[in-house]
Amino acid sequence: MSERPTGITANKTKRELSITWNDGHTSVYPFDLLRAACPCASCRGGHENMRPEPDPNVFVLKMAESPSTRLANVVATGSYALTLVWEDGHDYGIYNWHYLRALCPCEEDRKRFGAPIKA
Repeated sequence: MSERPTGITANKTKRELSITWNDGHTSVYPFDLLRAACPCASCRGGHENMRPEPDPNVFVLKMAESPSTRLANVVATGSYALTLVWEDGHDYGIYNWHYLRALCPCEEDRKRFGAPIKA
């Protein structure tokens, strides 16, 4: 699939980012999930842990509401990704379209990308 967003909305009140994709699917990401899944080398534990999909553990990790999980800004990075800027100043993660789609928390995409939601 050639993932491409057709719409992106950040709702700070609901604390979620919504992306509508070119296949009509809408992904809704809680801010704490996005921060837990930050794709930067520092958050991933080094370059040797860099993968095209998120670590499955991010789907069960819960982060408390804090400046590190409050989205300050969303910045387009070329035509292939977003950089999320957090209130604690962290802005190193580049979330490319494939990574974001693989991070979609819906059951359909969890099955498709091999990281089912655990109860």
